[in-house]
Amino acid sequence: MARAFSPKIVTANHLLEGDVIYQTADDRWSRHISEAELITDEAHAQLRLLDASRQANVIVGAYLADAVSGDNGPEPTHFREDFRRTGPSNYVHGKQETSTQPRA
Repeated sequence: MARAFSPKIVTANHLLEGDVIYQTADDRWSRHISEAELITDEAHAQLRLLDASRQANVIVGAYLADAVSGDNGPEPTHFREDFRRTGPSNYVHGKQETSTQPRA
């Protein structure tokens, strides 16, 4: 028996800058997970991923990541995605300076 589909977001890395980016419902790429399109249909998720993979001049490594609806948009359900949205953890700079997430 197949598992039930869980909501997803399309995420990748910006080709030139390396930043984590998320596909929005209006076909943009955003550095903010709160702007990502939360996809609840498996067929639509596959189409969005296919669309993302065709943008090799902008992104690299697109994939579907599990997410849930949060107060301010999609929220990751896996620690890997939570880590990716805040960037490297070796020192506070960039996204870490402005993050509202507590640091370990």
